[in-house]
Amino acid sequence: MVGCMAVKKGQQLELKITDVAYGGRGLAKVNGFAVFVDQAVPLDHVIARVIKKKKNYGEARVAEVLEPSPDRIKPPCKYSGFCGGCKWQFLKYEQQLIYKRRHVVDSLEHVALVKGVPVHPVIPSPATFGYRNKMEFSCSDKRWLLPDEMDQENVDRTFALGLHVPGTFHKVLDTEACLLQPALGNQILNDVRTFIKTSGMPVYGLRSHIGFWRFLMLRHSATYDQWMVNIVTAAEDRRKVQPLADLLMAKYPEIVSVINNITARRAGVAIGEYELILAGTSSLTDKIGPFEFEISSNSFFQTNTRGAEGLYAAVKDYAGLTGQETVVDLYSGAGTITIYLADSAKEVIGMEINASAVRDAEKNCRRNRVSNCRFIHGDIKDCLSQFTVRPDVVIIDPPRAGMHKDVVKQVLNISPDRIVYVSCNPATLARDVGLMNACYRVLEVQQVDMFPHTYHIETVAKLELK
Repeated sequence: MVGCMAVKKGQQLELKITDVAYGGRGLAKVNGFAVFVDQAVPLDHVIARVIKKKKNYGEARVAEVLEPSPDRIKPPCKYSGFCGGCKWQFLKYEQQLIYKRRHVVDSLEHVALVKGVPVHPVIPSPATFGYRNKMEFSCSDKRWLLPDEMDQENVDRTFALGLHVPGTFHKVLDTEACLLQPALGNQILNDVRTFIKTSGMPVYGLRSHIGFWRFLMLRHSATYDQWMVNIVTAAEDRRKVQPLADLLMAKYPEIVSVINNITARRAGVAIGEYELILAGTSSLTDKIGPFEFEISSNSFFQTNTRGAEGLYAAVKDYAGLTGQETVVDLYSGAGTITIYLADSAKEVIGMEINASAVRDAEKNCRRNRVSNCRFIHGDIKDCLSQFTVRPDVVIIDPPRAGMHKDVVKQVLNISPDRIVYVSCNPATLARDVGLMNACYRVLEVQQVDMFPHTYHIETVAKLELK
């Protein structure tokens, strides 16, 4: 209890960082009291300022690094430490993978109470920069200033196009370049910035909800090196947006599609209520393995195309298909995993709540001449209860929140021989595996890094019926 009393908000503490917590923050103990330190890694010796004090833990930020960890490197990006995009650029990549693996091992041991299961070394991302095929930049009338911009007279504080600073929704960094997207994306970003600034139309205020320009979303096809530019505005005004589309198409042969999504909704989501095609096609095409997928402006697609090949190969390996199996793919989205498994199964049935994703999936089947897939549209907990065939293998790739507990019950009811669980969140993976513990044993786990320089990790777990 002494430690808890000793830590106060605003206080500066000299700390030795001993571990990394899930969420990417360093962990230090003050007389047994846990303090989570942003931008710190194990073996750092720092002075940190306490910014939050809760009953069981404190949160702090590094004020000064007295002695850096040997795992620290100089981040190549000038926004590192300010931007919410990637928090781990200052940490050696090999070390990032070690911590990601450890998060999953710890979650399985402490939450799911699963011990001694082989958790293989993480499969690294084929590229650690320029790997994202989709980036979303926000417009704001409030710019977040970097420390070296504070004293500059000529900085326009009323305009930003870029990425968010963690913990503020209305202040945005004016991002000149994001190293996670291919280089051409940054040229497009800067051309759009220049155009918006001289357009005579205001950027959208994230607090006032007044203004015209809202988001810029860029999509890249890694296979064909083509780009889609999606400009999200608060209202329809083609005269103002068309010249931007024309300028981009004339300058960059790589751009094959310029879309204008329009939304008057206040929610800070870059999805329009409807869209106009300003130039080129309505979609991009990319490949995962031998399969080709059509990606429209709002469809879901794995953000690291090359990394997805490693992920899907791991799923296929764990599914152990011989060509005779009936496979059910829960949360099937645009059918990417469903189609990837189709040539090794008798039938693959996808289930998905989002109607436009199901339409994309059916289109993708036709495109790849896959005839043994079908899709059921609806809420998975309702669909599964009406299911009459017992599948041999169930693939589960849920959103970050994991499976609804009713879905867990339904899966246990139909009791497939094998389950392949794909997760982007170690905490909900461990929770769900824990709920299935009585009936299923975890045989092995493979992690695939799709998000270098962040603490996020994709995990594939192979479960079999006891």
